[in-house]
Amino acid sequence: MSVDLEQFHQVFFEESFEGLDIMESGLMELDLGDADSEEINTIFRAAHSIKGGSGTFGFTEIASFTHIMETLLDEMRDGRRQVTRDAIDALLHSVDVLRMMMNSVQDNTDLDQARVAEQMAELEAILGGESSAGASSTASTEPATASNKICGWNISFIPDETMMQTGNDPLRILRELQELGEARITTNTEALPELDKLNPENCYLSWNIELLGDISRDLINDVFLWVEDDCKLKVEAINEPAEQPAETALNAEPVAAEEAQSAPVEKTEKKVVKEKKPAASSSIRVGIDKIDGLINMVGELVITQSMLSLLGEDFSLEKLEKLQDGLGQLERHTRELQESVMMIRMLPISFSFSRFPRLVRDLSSQLGKKIELKMSGENTEIDKTLIEKIGDPLVHLVRNSLDHGIEMPEDRIAAGKPETGTINLNAYHKGGNIVIEIIDDGKGIDADIILQKGIEKGLVQEGAKMSKTQILDLIFQPGFSTAAEITDVSGRGVGMDVVRKNIMSLGGAVEIQSEVGKGSTITIRLPLTLAILDGQTVSVGDETYIIPLMSIIESIQVNSEMINKVGGRGETFRLRDEYIPIIRLSQVFNIENAKAQNLEDGLLVVVEADGKHCGLFVDDLLGQQQVVIKSLEQNYQRVTGVSGATILGDGSVALILDMPGLLRMSAGK
Repeated sequence: MSVDLEQFHQVFFEESFEGLDIMESGLMELDLGDADSEEINTIFRAAHSIKGGSGTFGFTEIASFTHIMETLLDEMRDGRRQVTRDAIDALLHSVDVLRMMMNSVQDNTDLDQARVAEQMAELEAILGGESSAGASSTASTEPATASNKICGWNISFIPDETMMQTGNDPLRILRELQELGEARITTNTEALPELDKLNPENCYLSWNIELLGDISRDLINDVFLWVEDDCKLKVEAINEPAEQPAETALNAEPVAAEEAQSAPVEKTEKKVVKEKKPAASSSIRVGIDKIDGLINMVGELVITQSMLSLLGEDFSLEKLEKLQDGLGQLERHTRELQESVMMIRMLPISFSFSRFPRLVRDLSSQLGKKIELKMSGENTEIDKTLIEKIGDPLVHLVRNSLDHGIEMPEDRIAAGKPETGTINLNAYHKGGNIVIEIIDDGKGIDADIILQKGIEKGLVQEGAKMSKTQILDLIFQPGFSTAAEITDVSGRGVGMDVVRKNIMSLGGAVEIQSEVGKGSTITIRLPLTLAILDGQTVSVGDETYIIPLMSIIESIQVNSEMINKVGGRGETFRLRDEYIPIIRLSQVFNIENAKAQNLEDGLLVVVEADGKHCGLFVDDLLGQQQVVIKSLEQNYQRVTGVSGATILGDGSVALILDMPGLLRMSAGK
């Protein structure tokens, strides 16, 4: 029985990327000096799983690279090498290279061989001569003596009868051994039954293999990695007098392994070309408790459906009360089922936060600053789609806090602060939304400097009266930057406007609070999910539209004294100390039968879009409700000013308004 390993590629990549995250977070937590064996074991197990999986699927370049990382980790685990800053840095860089290699193999693109070779050289330089010799002895459970070297292995391989039923093929294992070196294989058929008693799904054969060549024990272990619990395995070294130091064998091993397996690598990579690569969010791990809750809810729904069916078979007015009770149950169960399904998509925001310890460590070292990162609320759950899309804006905001917010150690001491700055990442639920805060205790943002920069760039008129919030809001204008010099961390004036647009495209909002000398707080508010929206239903003529509740500030009825016309065309009204443009939805969407033609006859819904306020003129407010968002782009085509659609209770379709797009669309008229 032959198993097509290609079907497991995506699972391998997903688990390997998780393993890389485990390695990175584990390395970040290591203390310098003597290693904590449990912490090193966690990192080692993740590396070993990646090496074993990549070897099984024929990705030998990844396996060879990970093998060198394993050697260094093994020396730390055994206490033969202390944990040093250089070693941790080298291993963290190696994790980055492994991630690059994984992406290249997954996308079927060329590897950056120069970067791989450079990182391997860094690892080997740290290992040094004595370490390599030590690693050679560790690679074998029965190391050679000083006067002998391993020239081969005697392997006894006795599979369990049920091995093939688990999808493993002993013949494939034997073929992989033949690729490592010269293999003399003897088959034992003593357990083979009579033909009429033979089960074709069972394995009755066993093998003795004499494997000759300069081969490490680790490579043999990798071949048997997936079947070690389904067989009896005995591996003994064959020694012969050594003519050269033992470390030569180790140095030659990765090359020999790579050359010996070059053919299968080429074959496997050609298969990847035919494989359609799924999106990054192609799968999700769900706790069994959530699945159990969903199954129970479906069961309740089936019972309610059966009850309503019986009522419908012979319905009379006497059963009206039971029908109403049944419909009430159906509504409750449907709502609970909806909540259960949405919970399946929810993941802790730690998936986004996990990248920041490494980011803060690297950038603080690069900038010469001392910074401590504190995280709280990592278990706060958010929709998986939002987790994937909020990552880049968060990275940019944290980098800004590192570069612009936290001062140099000497400046902090001079200001009476601890030399180590602090950045807090915090997440929590509030009012049906998730709130993410980036808080630093740095120098803060000087509103006067921001205002002066805004005047210089023509964003603000000289002498304009602005609140502190409005001044700080200038930071999100395109091209705005107060950096004295351009660095590779920040200062090009590109990014903060994109951050706001990205957050607003998710239905969220971002704001800044800051106090000079004490620090800054950036607050992001997001909906818990992109699949369901809290909206305000409004009517314009015979059409119904949904305005996202997060965009609405207030709804008012205006009179003629509040209205001003600009150049005989545009209309504005004064809301307290601000003049706000009016957008007539009937004109934007060409609705001829709008009931309210005069502004006094309808309502203005004041909304925020791209940091600006405007008033949407509608006939009436119909009510607030949760709506399920359907993509127009997938089902029809992209429509400017509309972010999606939903189906209302009466079966009609209502368009969900896109505030930023609507503002741009109105300005273009």
